[in-house]
Amino acid sequence: MGRVGAFLTAVRTAPGFAVAARRAARVTLAAGAAFYLFLYGFGDTVAATYALFGAVSLAGLSRIPGTGRQRAEVLVRLLPVSWLLITAGTFLAVRTWSAVAGMLVIGFALAFIAVGGPRPAGAAPGLQLLYILPSFPPYAPETLGHRLLGATVGILLLLAAEVFLFPEPPTVPYRELAARALDAAEHCAGRLAAPPYRLSAEDLDAAEGATGRLRPLTVPEADRPAGPSVRDRALAHTGLATRTLLSRLARLPAGPAADGDRAGAEVLGAVRRTAAQAAARLRGVPPVKDAVDAREGLLRARAALVAARAGPTGVPVPSDVLGASGASGPSGPSVAPARLRRHAAVLEVADAALAAATAADLALRGRAAAAGVPTMRFWYARMRAPHLWWIRLWGYTGSRSVFFQNAVRISLALAAARAIAGLDTLPHGFWATLATLTLTRTTVRETGTTIRAALTGTLVGALVTGSLLTLVDTHTNVYAAALVPVMLLTFTLGPVKGVGWAQGLFTLTVALVFAQLAPASWQLAELRLLDVLIGSVIGAVFGLLAWPRGAHEELQRSGAVLLRGAAEVVVATTASIAAGGAREAMPVVPGRRSLRHALYLAESAYAQFQSEPATPPGQHTGAAGAIGAAAAGAAGVHAAAAPGGPRADPRDRPDPPEPPLPSAAQEPPAPELPEPLEPDWQATLMAGHHTQWGADRLLEPAEPLETGPVALPPLGHEAAAAVTRLGDRVAGRMLLVSGSLDRGSDTPSAPVPLRDPAFDDFEAEPDGAPWLYYATVFWLDSLMTDLERITGTARA
Repeated sequence: MGRVGAFLTAVRTAPGFAVAARRAARVTLAAGAAFYLFLYGFGDTVAATYALFGAVSLAGLSRIPGTGRQRAEVLVRLLPVSWLLITAGTFLAVRTWSAVAGMLVIGFALAFIAVGGPRPAGAAPGLQLLYILPSFPPYAPETLGHRLLGATVGILLLLAAEVFLFPEPPTVPYRELAARALDAAEHCAGRLAAPPYRLSAEDLDAAEGATGRLRPLTVPEADRPAGPSVRDRALAHTGLATRTLLSRLARLPAGPAADGDRAGAEVLGAVRRTAAQAAARLRGVPPVKDAVDAREGLLRARAALVAARAGPTGVPVPSDVLGASGASGPSGPSVAPARLRRHAAVLEVADAALAAATAADLALRGRAAAAGVPTMRFWYARMRAPHLWWIRLWGYTGSRSVFFQNAVRISLALAAARAIAGLDTLPHGFWATLATLTLTRTTVRETGTTIRAALTGTLVGALVTGSLLTLVDTHTNVYAAALVPVMLLTFTLGPVKGVGWAQGLFTLTVALVFAQLAPASWQLAELRLLDVLIGSVIGAVFGLLAWPRGAHEELQRSGAVLLRGAAEVVVATTASIAAGGAREAMPVVPGRRSLRHALYLAESAYAQFQSEPATPPGQHTGAAGAIGAAAAGAAGVHAAAAPGGPRADPRDRPDPPEPPLPSAAQEPPAPELPEPLEPDWQATLMAGHHTQWGADRLLEPAEPLETGPVALPPLGHEAAAAVTRLGDRVAGRMLLVSGSLDRGSDTPSAPVPLRDPAFDDFEAEPDGAPWLYYATVFWLDSLMTDLERITGTARA
């Protein structure tokens, strides 16, 4: 009893045990009740089979995220899809070739629909099973009504179990998280607009906490705004803009004594009111009748600051800009650049607040709020749902998209399994296809590990099953009594103990099911083992042939492509700013569309990378080692992997080994930190976003509704030369970092420090430089900080 007790204690204390047990109870109750109802109540074996697998597919095989009520909402939408899949599988089973073709097309479509967000991605495996089951013999279209009835009852019972059995506390919606972050922004803006014009340590901690809670990795999957619709895109945009707003408020330079900076204080006051109104809208608070839109007040305050900052270009300067002594006094020339630098930062705060408020309005009202919205930043606001879905699907179509790779891999594997089962007339061949579906992974290493565990578990399960079938023989009442507890164990221990336990217990479960449907012998366990072996081999073959390295290699490449595209946008933007003058308003910043597509691919690769097991040290293709070398050369220490970069869940990665001791010829050893296994991939994505937003902000019209030529103020020769040098510098560093992310055979290995102490153009204050110069410098400096985060050399 000691070992059994220790095992039970380990299971009960395992992470996720309570969640798995509750989910197992729901699926067992729904599947068992539907199965017994049709089999023993109506004597309908077909409906009983589909009732059980209808519930098992969407709760046992699928992993739909969210609370019970959220999953129930998804099940309601999936019910018509289930009918279509069962109908298609029933009629395509007429010939092996038609069933294989259907498996190829439908398998690809169901796998590729993961681009729609976590909920479609979680439901996809179960939907695959609902097509796989009827696509195998016997071909019996006359039983379609029984199949649909059974599946419908099973899914409806599952829906009721999700709602009423073990109800879970509601999570905090992303809309509320964004509203809370806007509350923090309101507080920070209010503190910065009034004495003492600075944020306390508590304020900064609160802002950082609100920012962190908006990161997708900290938000439950079901609450992430990941869909392609206007509202989902706008809510995600709200989160990103609010994070930017809080970051800009926290970095707002103190500058000269803020008393007397009336224009800047008015903008910050308008930011405070705008943030408060946006938070209220997100919470569904109805606007006060005849209330003025806070965004209009912010636009007016912003315009006043734009007018005030125009002084250095030749327009007379208000006294509050030059300081108390005036332009001719000794303090005037020294104060003005610092005040302009602050004004540039305040304008970034205003733009972030306008973006957050506009996105919040779109998230609440959808296309109804699209009138007057700037099309460059909110390109999706006026588009209908089919167009947005097409953009999402097309954006992820291509051999470099991990969603596309996964869909091709699993559809080919399923089609091969169906072909082998049909051509070889394999008994219970759908088990082989099901094994292929559940055991194929995104990397060949992970597939191999999974298959070894699965075959071991299936072998043990087959031995137990064969013994049970031999002893019990045809006494179906024993199988009926054992099915419920065994099913409960299967769906509880499988997710907790791993794929070996899952396959072993599932072997016993399906044997108990089929032994009630028809007489069975110990040979049923033998067939189950053979089918799992065939399915495993097929999964291993396609895991080896189709992109065997998974998302890591694609993440390296897509991250490098993203930074190269960002470098092009930086050069084009700074060249336009340096040239100045009037130009026609462009629908997009040069290179922005390519940059956005690169962001699509990098974000999808990063999402899959987080779900894959860690690659052992030394097996990466070069990015980690190169980043580590660059970090050591630039900072003189071993750079630690940045939080959130390698994985979202620390359980996915073993503890890294201790770094090697330096030789006597090297610099004195720094404090030993973990080996730099990975760059900070999330910082790579943020660098792309910051490049895109900054270019839009600097080149788009000052007023969102402004049309016609865009007038960029002349910088002057010295300021234009400085901006050009800085742009080339940042773009060059982006190219260096991109080369270290995706190294070629001739990539230079010598580390180059990102910031050169001898290069001080970021602090330069050219005579007569306008506001646009300081805004551009602030943006470029932020991008350099992003590069430092990627390489682990960010300044404290």
